[in-house]
Amino acid sequence: MILLYHLFLTFYSLGIRFVSIGNKKAKLWIKGRKNFFENLQNTYPANSQKKVWMHAASLGEFEQGRPVLKKIIENYPEVFIVITFFSPSGYEIAKNNKEFKNIYYLPMDSHSNAKKLLSILKPDLILWVKYEYWYYYLQEIKKRNIPLLLISGVYQSNQIFFKWYGNFYRKMLTCFTCFFVQNLSSKKQLQKLITEEKIIVTGDTRCDRVINIAENFTEVDGIKNFCEDKKVIVAGSTWEDDEAEWTHFVRTHPEIKFIIAPHEIDEENLADVKKEFSNSIFYSEWIKEGQPTTDSRQPAIGNWQPNCLIIDNIGMLSRLYHYATITYVGGGFGYNGLHNILEAAVYGKPVIFGPEYEKNFEAEELIDCGGAISIDNALELEKIVNNLLNNEDEITSRGVAAKKYIYNNAGASQKIIEYIQRNLLLTK
Repeated sequence: MILLYHLFLTFYSLGIRFVSIGNKKAKLWIKGRKNFFENLQNTYPANSQKKVWMHAASLGEFEQGRPVLKKIIENYPEVFIVITFFSPSGYEIAKNNKEFKNIYYLPMDSHSNAKKLLSILKPDLILWVKYEYWYYYLQEIKKRNIPLLLISGVYQSNQIFFKWYGNFYRKMLTCFTCFFVQNLSSKKQLQKLITEEKIIVTGDTRCDRVINIAENFTEVDGIKNFCEDKKVIVAGSTWEDDEAEWTHFVRTHPEIKFIIAPHEIDEENLADVKKEFSNSIFYSEWIKEGQPTTDSRQPAIGNWQPNCLIIDNIGMLSRLYHYATITYVGGGFGYNGLHNILEAAVYGKPVIFGPEYEKNFEAEELIDCGGAISIDNALELEKIVNNLLNNEDEITSRGVAAKKYIYNNAGASQKIIEYIQRNLLLTK
């Protein structure tokens, strides 16, 4: 199996170099790792300060790990935090984060890279978030006897660990000191391979994160002016399949305001989205020239009043749901997978998404408690949205259920910091 793993690493490296010829993300993946160790060696502090290394695959995992890092900083203000990413979509956004300054790419997995990285970082505690199992890094961490915690884990029977051919990956699980899993079913599944005392059910740290964002909400420039006093539908993290479900409804309901935040914001995709929604304007255009004047209802661009605002940036979606009457979260119509429904639910608004959500247990639980609705097609979407818009009581009750679900599942990061304190992982 180790031979197959080597082949995977080799082909991945060769493949991404080939793809980088015409792919911006692949180019960033390669560029970000150029002269990595030299740059790290020159900037990393060589002192006796306690150090925590958190690794996240991408931006979503970073958001799950962030509440834990904030708890660590609150309780251990002198600790030094370093964060690594595998994906450019996580690194390129997080590198501008003002809270955490030491953010890097993770070099490709290999025996030499693992030894070199850990020799420089010298972490006292390591946090890995949800996914990502890199054999050589995990083996080197285990060899050095460094406490390694997995945050917000989810385990299901269809994962490779639980297959007859998954022995190689099962070995990786033995490298972790403790698993903080999101739900009881994950614990029961993982107990088939790991002793019960190493598994703690904490819930999803994203609940802590979205609560923090909602309770410290700040206005997004220009959004109030766009929404006016109309009903508002916010569709976040949408893909082409999601947008196709909305085109007819948006076109036939000019009295409703729509805010669409595509998952991909490259120039080509944004142009396609704008073409789909004819009475639309990009957020950057709206801010520059489209907002109403002090005369209130007269748009600065003449008498044209767009009813669809397309968000052409990343970073404000979690606050945009605040303005919604109804929310829609994308990814549920394709292989990409359903995106973060928790950041919509926390504002107490009904959440709608597509049919592909079997990997998201929180989607099932939100449906069960009445806070969310899954739809199969555009006709069903239009029927459900019309029913909601004509029934304020149902909007309210579903919104209350959604928000209650989030708050009932809060506290994961507190449980993790209590484990760290109890086991003196940063005080020895």
